[in-house]
Amino acid sequence: MHMSDQREIAAPVSEVWAALLSADTLLACVPGAKEVTGNAEDGFDATVVQKVGPVKATFKGHVSLSDLVEHQSLTLSGEGKGGAAGFAKGGADVKLSETEGGTLLEYEVDAKVGGKLAQLGSRLIDGFAKKMADQFFANLQETLEGPAEPEDDDTEADAPEEKKGWVKRLTGG
Repeated sequence: MHMSDQREIAAPVSEVWAALLSADTLLACVPGAKEVTGNAEDGFDATVVQKVGPVKATFKGHVSLSDLVEHQSLTLSGEGKGGAAGFAKGGADVKLSETEGGTLLEYEVDAKVGGKLAQLGSRLIDGFAKKMADQFFANLQETLEGPAEPEDDDTEADAPEEKKGWVKRLTGG
């Protein structure tokens, strides 16, 4: 399974770079992560609990970083074993570039699964892998930018009056 996407993050390249090299940030951003230890030089050991279709598994694995070009690009490679559920392995090439609003983060992901997971079918696995990658980078963006501001929506202010009108129409009163 191969996919690519990009995100605009409202933070300087140096902050995004540091976040990608931090075990604490990875713990906060990897969906289902229960533990992430290690460092950028030696790699990270992780425990992740995920449910893919009917299969729920605890994956224990290792993520290593390579091809580091400071503040520009890196490759994340990892493999996790989920016991009877099987295994997952893959990598992501990440590129960072400075933009007017912060950092453009571009990524290409390749993922493979085996064991029971592979028996679920490629459409389910591909959808799950895309969701995991999107969620990781969305979590990274939120970690760096803070939670998104709620948009002002005037319809919420009008809702109580609309509800009163609806109740009057319903009860004939």
